[in-house]
Amino acid sequence: MDHSELNPDEARRLKTLRGRIEEHDIPSSRLDESLNLAIWNVRDFGKKRRTKDALHMIAEVIYQFDLVAFVELGANLKPLRKVMDLLGPYWRIVYNDITPGYAGNQERIGFLYDKRMVTFNGFAAELSPRMVRPKGMNAAGKKHDYVAEFGIWRQPYMASFRAGTFDFIVVATHIRYDSKHEERRVEELEYIAEWIGRWCKSKHMVDRDIIVLGDFNTPSIDDDDAFFNALTSAGLRVPASLRTAGHTNFAGGKQYDHILYYPGQTKTVTNKGGVFRFANKRNCKALFPALSPTEFTYKLSDHYPVWVQLNTDTDDERLDQLINRN
Repeated sequence: MDHSELNPDEARRLKTLRGRIEEHDIPSSRLDESLNLAIWNVRDFGKKRRTKDALHMIAEVIYQFDLVAFVELGANLKPLRKVMDLLGPYWRIVYNDITPGYAGNQERIGFLYDKRMVTFNGFAAELSPRMVRPKGMNAAGKKHDYVAEFGIWRQPYMASFRAGTFDFIVVATHIRYDSKHEERRVEELEYIAEWIGRWCKSKHMVDRDIIVLGDFNTPSIDDDDAFFNALTSAGLRVPASLRTAGHTNFAGGKQYDHILYYPGQTKTVTNKGGVFRFANKRNCKALFPALSPTEFTYKLSDHYPVWVQLNTDTDDERLDQLINRN
């Protein structure tokens, strides 16, 4: 990665970040054998101005992975283009349009990927709620009037990829946060979980290996957490490596961000995974000395990347399926 435009002070602070990346010990991926998948909510990216050195740091973090679901990507794509330039010629992105209005927050979702390790298979779409007649409308009503059966604040975005011999679909989302109407957050989590569960069983499904990533605004993964229970109500599960990974927010204490899958369907999730905590309130000034902790979160983020390694050599699994075929 070309960091030649940085001045000595900026380069010194970037090297501090690189040291923290090395200490985190993210395992290397191997072509056709393994893939490092991550979810990162980068705070108000494209809405709040970021300095040159901040964009270099963001690119450096993304570069540690092979496929990154990038959440809270804004309407302004100029800083994204800068990050893509820094990542280099092998990096690509698939992204959707913004969701307008207060609830949508002018956000979009992108999948950044290193084409040397993973390829885009051509399928990309937003989750589409079923269209139904409005309540109270009977057969004598306007038969062509339909509305979505459930209103989602920001539509989940999905895309198909292939790494090694493993074909899969990633679904990324940013769930609503409304402290005054928490029951609606539970309902949204339940609806999305049920929709994905039903969708992946449909007759003409593109692929049945589904990995779900996002900022779900679940305070914890405890058994008594209503939000997390709603998220996992249709069979999605967190990999074992992430169940004890701890908080994913800069302020601490919350497990908002997750990677989930169906254990009975997808066998490629390994026991390697974690949360890369690039800074906290005590040591963030080593990266941006002049900023308060809150100001810091608008340079990097108020969320940490969550990652898991996938086994992408599935030949043995496919042979077992042939051997056990009835």
